[in-house]
Amino acid sequence: MSRRRIGFWYRLAAVLLKPPLLVFFKRDWRGMEHIPEKDGFITVVNHNSAVDPLSYAHFQYNTGRVPRFLAKVSLFKSGFVGTAMRGTGQIPVFRESKDAIGAFRAAVEAINKGECVAFYPEGTLTREPGMWPMKGKTGAARVALETRAPVIPVAQWGANLAVPPYPKRGEIKLFPRKTLIVKAGPPIDLSEFYGKEPTAAVLREVTDRIMDEITALLSEIRGEPAPTERYDHRATEQRPQDGVPPQQQAEPAQQAGRAQHDTAPPGGAGGENA
Repeated sequence: MSRRRIGFWYRLAAVLLKPPLLVFFKRDWRGMEHIPEKDGFITVVNHNSAVDPLSYAHFQYNTGRVPRFLAKVSLFKSGFVGTAMRGTGQIPVFRESKDAIGAFRAAVEAINKGECVAFYPEGTLTREPGMWPMKGKTGAARVALETRAPVIPVAQWGANLAVPPYPKRGEIKLFPRKTLIVKAGPPIDLSEFYGKEPTAAVLREVTDRIMDEITALLSEIRGEPAPTERYDHRATEQRPQDGVPPQQQAEPAQQAGRAQHDTAPPGGAGGENA
């Protein structure tokens, strides 16, 4: 997709959002050569800060292939938000669909039309104590097997050092400036799954492979090994401990993760690209 097809609304968003990002953050973009120059594709991205969708979008905007994010269909129906969502080409998810792939039919259609659709497979901000990717949901796997489009893993780090997940008062630290590191990897080889019935077991295997690739990229960025077991926040929060409510159990782990990673990881510095 050429830059002239990005459109007015996406360009307006860039005009409004890029200046503060340039003021408050340094940038280290890696792996732009892995973003396809044409045809539809999928990106799968880790999520560790409310700010990281902006850093990822900035990274990919600079490649000329803008991402289309998934959002619930109600956001598209009214007001300025709806106008902006439609204008920037974001993808409505029809959760009322009776079949699983039907819930993502707009994403499939967008990919078939040559667009990039971005998935956050974790489905939420990470709750993993060390801010590693958690167990993923299977939506990206479903769409990948349906379209057979390239799946590009993307890992990012740095936004969480300024704005951690679920921050409390005093935990947002914009200065000194943090470096937003975004790294794209080569397409994930899923060819062995093409033609197979998308059973729960197949979708889980594809999803685990996707999360493994994202985690490996993040490990390279951080310069340290990832945990050997994938954190599953749904299972953890559903498992009571000595009568303590799940939401209270999760909070100490989140606080520990924020304290552990309050400084940049080894190898965090890098080249800066506007």
